[in-house]
Amino acid sequence: MSAASLLVVQGPDQGASFELEGDHVGLGRGSRNAAALSDTEVSREHARLECRDGQWFAIDLGSSNGTFVNGQGIQRRVLHPGDHLQVGRTVLVYRVEEPETTPPLADIDFVGADQMSDSSRILGSLPHEPEAILGRAFGDASVPRRAAANLQVLYRVTEEIVRPSARLELLLQRLLEIALPAIGADRGCMLVADARTDRIEPRVVVRRPGLPDDERFPVSRSIVQYVIQHGTAVRTSDARTDDRFNTGESILSSGIREALCVPMHGRFELLGVIYADTTTSGVDWASRSGATRFDDEHLALLAAIGRQAASAIESARYQQALVQSERLAAIGQTTAVLSHHIKNILQGVRGGSYLIDLGLKNETPEMVQKGWRIVERNQDRIYRLVMDMLSLSKDRRPTLSAARLNDVVGDVCDLMQAQALERGVTLERRLDEDTPTSAFDAEALHQAILNLIVNGIEALDGVADARLCIATRFDRARDRLIVEVSDNGPGLNADELDRLFNFFESTKGARGTGLGLAVSRKILREHGGDLTVDSQPGSGACFTMSWPRLDPPTTAA
Repeated sequence: MSAASLLVVQGPDQGASFELEGDHVGLGRGSRNAAALSDTEVSREHARLECRDGQWFAIDLGSSNGTFVNGQGIQRRVLHPGDHLQVGRTVLVYRVEEPETTPPLADIDFVGADQMSDSSRILGSLPHEPEAILGRAFGDASVPRRAAANLQVLYRVTEEIVRPSARLELLLQRLLEIALPAIGADRGCMLVADARTDRIEPRVVVRRPGLPDDERFPVSRSIVQYVIQHGTAVRTSDARTDDRFNTGESILSSGIREALCVPMHGRFELLGVIYADTTTSGVDWASRSGATRFDDEHLALLAAIGRQAASAIESARYQQALVQSERLAAIGQTTAVLSHHIKNILQGVRGGSYLIDLGLKNETPEMVQKGWRIVERNQDRIYRLVMDMLSLSKDRRPTLSAARLNDVVGDVCDLMQAQALERGVTLERRLDEDTPTSAFDAEALHQAILNLIVNGIEALDGVADARLCIATRFDRARDRLIVEVSDNGPGLNADELDRLFNFFESTKGARGTGLGLAVSRKILREHGGDLTVDSQPGSGACFTMSWPRLDPPTTAA
């Protein structure tokens, strides 16, 4: 059966994800619920999710504030992928991870040009640029010019929404900057519901060029509250005389003459409002004899923009919740993996310490030395684990200095020679004497090569006549430095190769952290190179480090 889950996209627990497992899952504020929420507006036992015949049902348990699916109150309802389940101020998205399948391809028969009839000839074309598309609309006499202008505005709004944006506030501000000139407003703002508190608060403000940025922007509370309560767009030419609004509010003293206010309706709920007004002076207002700047077409255009803005807000909330959920999952996975490996290392240290203690009591130097070698090996494991974590924790620029590749490789081989002999592995060095001096981060590449050799030695555990060859060479044609680490071990199958460089993916079970190869590839890519592997089951493996040679920095005389 497909894996189902609930992702919190709105409310105090935004980003939390709950897997739906077993026959039923409790949803509520009580800690006994498998999907426990901290929302104070959720009952302790608010709802239950039940699985029947492969489908999940949402069932309200007589909660105080009700249970809603896609904005409709329910007692019991089947859930479909993408449904929004709301309890209290919390909104959860029902997700189902279907197994990946490749749909059958339809039979396609391309017809040659000589087979095409006259009726299928291309009669016209239109460039993909928006100016050309909108220019066609402006030039069509059957299309009213104002409708074409509104089409252009909506096209620009859509273009902004699909364009990647660093922050939601920047996108909303850009939408307001497009909307204000289109409707002839002097000021505008968006009031957006907070994803955690559900409180509608000002998010962005835009003023017509020429108006002071530091001037107060009074917003008619009566108009905004009316739109929020009724969910309808409103236009007023004089809010003082509109019986829908509080006549006691000092609209005139606030400088508000005309106002538009439209709801930002998402798929199932109100996400905020867009408010825009004019600030014509009292003298100009009287001289215009009741003329207004806003009309119903302006209201309809702003309402359409409100719909688009709501869609952008929903997408941003979903992405934010998804990122938060993945971050929490990654933290949990990292903690679990590191705890497992640290526990194994500590067990090794305890075992070595026990032998040392026993050897000291019995005055047996051989046992002390054996225990100390175990402690030393586990100290090395701790050191490599910490260094790998530091390397993965942030991107870094290599510290370039003149160095000889053969010297770095030789140091690593000298360091690992004793461990290789202890494991019954023969280390072979094939160092190309023509390898030139180059500029690279010797310390970082030392770590990358060390990871490969450690990985190779561990892969040869139990292999008869185990051999690990470390070779260097210089590819003059491509001006690249190359290090190859090859072994005569069991090799890797296709599935292992696909996930070899993933974080925390190890082919060595409890003996590996799944970090070494990922760190080595990261170091190589920071040098502008890469780490690749060539392996077949039963034929060993060959890891190749390759990166561009750089001239050593020159020092001023």
